Amino acid sequence: MMSHVGGTKDADRPRLFTDLRNGYAVAKQTLDNCRINGDEMMKFASIMGVRRRCILSALLVCAGVMTQTSAAQVKTITFNLTPQPKFVNCLGVPGGPTPTATVTVTRGALHDTLTLKASNLKPHLGFDLFTLQNTNLLSNGKPDPNFLNFGLAWYQTDVQANSLGNAQVAIGTILLDQIFGFDPASNLAPTHTFHVGFWFNNPEDAVACGFDPTKPTPFNGEQDAGPNAMISVPDATTNLGPLCTNPVREGSTFVCKE
Repeated sequence: MMSHVGGTKDADRPRLFTDLRNGYAVAKQTLDNCRINGDEMMKFASIMGVRRRCILSALLVCAGVMTQTSAAQVKTITFNLTPQPKFVNCLGVPGGPTPTATVTVTRGALHDTLTLKASNLKPHLGFDLFTLQNTNLLSNGKPDPNFLNFGLAWYQTDVQANSLGNAQVAIGTILLDQIFGFDPASNLAPTHTFHVGFWFNNPEDAVACGFDPTKPTPFNGEQDAGPNAMISVPDATTNLGPLCTNPVREGSTFVCKE
């Protein structure tokens, strides 16, 4: 188990200020182009008429830049995590309602904020939350028959159910569109972790569902966790995780525009 320390985002993020500055430059150039000689201007139109059209053109340029920037910057996303079918009976109270978990991520100036709210968990269970390169579930929540591994995993925070089976935790770090890791020493290129999931902290908590505690997973601070309990699913169209808010097509696949 661990405590989370927030990260620091690139100084130029969000891109709104850069785009507005570029829009201003274009608008200024538009106005400069409109400053033609007064004698020549009178041959075609009144000074005020031309000037009004120039100002309107400049304003439209700025408005267009702001609209494009606004469209590219999704401020908040919300998505659900899906229980692992094999371990759902160990996750919740037998005979009780199915466990649920909702994730909300809000974009910030220096870092984003993720809030996880889970309900119907077995009281007092502990978990460990990661962001991940891959999920083992399809978009419909069923196991992916072609799944190999979770890929790059990033330990984010602990999650603890209370006596009522509810849990809530918040973290502040880089998340939307730009979360990644890399390791030149192992030739790992920059790799995004657009999925979210949490693992049973204690392997014994999943034994009744068929988990072998002598073969723990590395998904906690001591690297001796149980199996994944809940995880995000990929988008049905892009096949990307929910932390990517700006997918773009490249050939036959989608990538996330940072």
